[in-house]
Amino acid sequence: MTGAAAGRHIAVGLGLAEFPFAAVAGFWRWVDLCEGGGVDSLWQTDRLISREPILECMAAMAAIAGRTRRVKFGMNVVSLAMRDPVVLAKQCATIDALSEGRLLPGFGIGSPLAPEWQAMALDVKERGRRTDEALEVIRLLWTGERVDFTGRHYTLRGASIAPVPAQAELPMWIGGSSDAAVRRTARSGTGWQGGPETPAEAGAVIAGIKAALPEAGRTIEEDHYGAAFAYRFGSADDPGVARAMESYRRRTGRDPSERFVVGGAEQVLARIADYVAAGVSKFILRPAASGEEEMLTQSRLLIEQVLPAVAARWPRPRKVAA
Repeated sequence: MTGAAAGRHIAVGLGLAEFPFAAVAGFWRWVDLCEGGGVDSLWQTDRLISREPILECMAAMAAIAGRTRRVKFGMNVVSLAMRDPVVLAKQCATIDALSEGRLLPGFGIGSPLAPEWQAMALDVKERGRRTDEALEVIRLLWTGERVDFTGRHYTLRGASIAPVPAQAELPMWIGGSSDAAVRRTARSGTGWQGGPETPAEAGAVIAGIKAALPEAGRTIEEDHYGAAFAYRFGSADDPGVARAMESYRRRTGRDPSERFVVGGAEQVLARIADYVAAGVSKFILRPAASGEEEMLTQSRLLIEQVLPAVAARWPRPRKVAA
């Protein structure tokens, strides 16, 4: 194991934004491929309003929980300001209980470019404050105790939920790279899940979180920092790559050229190594694929060519007996 990753578990998951499958059967073929192929986790982008087919992330988590027995899964990341925190806390606890502790909840404030703000008449300027309150409400409800809470946006009197999550401390991954997101992660997160950040940008965010943790009186495990990027086995000239990049540009307002990896296993591994050197341990890779067969092919190539190389280069640390 390289010195930069000593003691950390490097794990690779796969993520979906749009639904690329012609029929539901194709989605389950993909899930079964990932479950059997050793993919660490599956992730669904959160989007409530869209003209393109995109699965609702919490319903997708519940469905995947029932289909699988090994793979973990999470939402990357759910926009808290658009949802009721009591309902979301209950959904997370239920899914974690039924999956026997395989849920990886990820939370964020949502992109200011997202169509939901206008379509649902939500105040985009309040999304940070709503998110901070919602995180506290969710954390308290997960304990199973009676919760009294008075905030600017949410008020609870004697509220409790059951069952509680199967995981004694259900992870709370926080997304975002702003100064506020750094403080939010240090204050409330058990991990940080990056999105569009390059390795250098991710490294700066991780450094900021670590610097803020002492003031918050908290710690975050070294291998609880994540990143995400799109990949494509093939050429930038392949049909569908330009379309995927343009879709990313419209959705995020960012230049996709630095955030897509196109080539082969060597290029994908090199990008993973750059992130690992920056302090990242957990990965969500999104196949740049058009249609069901491409999605399956791109996922299979990652499973066959990248996952074994990751395991060989960064072997999982041995657990120390208590």
